[in-house]
Amino acid sequence: MKKRVVGLGEVLWDLFPGHACLGGAPSNFAYITTLMGDRGIVASRVGQDSRGIEALRRLEELGLNIDHVQTDREHPTGTVNVHIDDNGQPRFEITQPVAWDHLQWTLDWQHLAETANAVCFGSLAQRSETSRQTIRRFLKASSPGALKIFDVNLRQSFYSPEILVDSIRLADIVKLNNDELPKIMSLIRMPHKDELSSARRLIEEYELELISITRGGRGSLLVSKKSSSEHPGFKVQVADTVGSGDAFTAGLVHEYLHGASLDLMNEVANLVGAWVTSEVGAMPTPKHGALEHSLAEIR
Repeated sequence: MKKRVVGLGEVLWDLFPGHACLGGAPSNFAYITTLMGDRGIVASRVGQDSRGIEALRRLEELGLNIDHVQTDREHPTGTVNVHIDDNGQPRFEITQPVAWDHLQWTLDWQHLAETANAVCFGSLAQRSETSRQTIRRFLKASSPGALKIFDVNLRQSFYSPEILVDSIRLADIVKLNNDELPKIMSLIRMPHKDELSSARRLIEEYELELISITRGGRGSLLVSKKSSSEHPGFKVQVADTVGSGDAFTAGLVHEYLHGASLDLMNEVANLVGAWVTSEVGAMPTPKHGALEHSLAEIR
C-alpha cells in the first residue's frame, strides 16, 4: 500500500550558472519518494510570480501532489544561487525573505498532518519564526503513528541550538552528515568522540528510533536502538551532489516504512543517493522511464 509521505518546508529554484533547477529539500525528497512508489506530497509556499507558477507546473509535471503548496501575494518564490566547485560540491547563497519564510497554519494542512504516514522536515525552513511555529504545529498535529524525520541542513547561519534541540525532540529519525554531527554535538553541549558513540548518545537522550549519518562518497552509518549498519557507498561519476542527500533520505524512509532491515535501508538509500549524484539537478528523470533501470546501472 502506498504511504502518504510529506516533504514539509522550502520549495525554491537552484540557480546554477546558465540554468535553473527546481529544488528545495522537501520537494526533492517528495519527488524521490514518489519514484520509490509511495505518494510524495509537498507542503510549502511559493510566490504568485512567474517562478512560483513555473514551480507548480513543474512539480505537477513530475507527478507530485501540489494541492498543499500555498501561494503568497507579497513575497517572492525562493531562489538559491548555486556555485559548483571542481569536485562537484555545491556552495549555496540562499535569498531571504521569500514565500517559504511565511508558511501558514491552515485547516488544509491540519488535515494533511493528521493523515500523513510520514513527515520529513529540516532546519532551513525554520529560519523564520512564522514558518518555525507552523512546522511545529504540523508535527504536533500528526497522528501518533506517523514517522517524523528531521533532515538536518546547516546552511549559512540559518540554525541555532534551540532549533536543533527542539527539532530532534520532535523527531523519530534524525539524518545528518559527518561534518554536521560534531557541530551539532558542540552546539547542544554534548561530547563528541566518534560517530557511533555520538549517535547512541543522541538516541538515548532524545528517545530516537534511528540516526543516519552520511559520509559523502564514503557511504553511511545507520544506528538504531539495538544495532548499527555501515555501507561503503557506490562509486559513480559525479555530475553534481545537489539533492543527493534528499534522495538518500527518501530511500531510507521508504524502506523504513515498508519494514526493511537496517542493512537493506542503508543499501537502498545509498543506491538512490548515488543515482542523483550521477545526474544533473536534484530531480532527474529516470532512465527508460523507471527508477529501477537507473538504479540497476549504478549497481
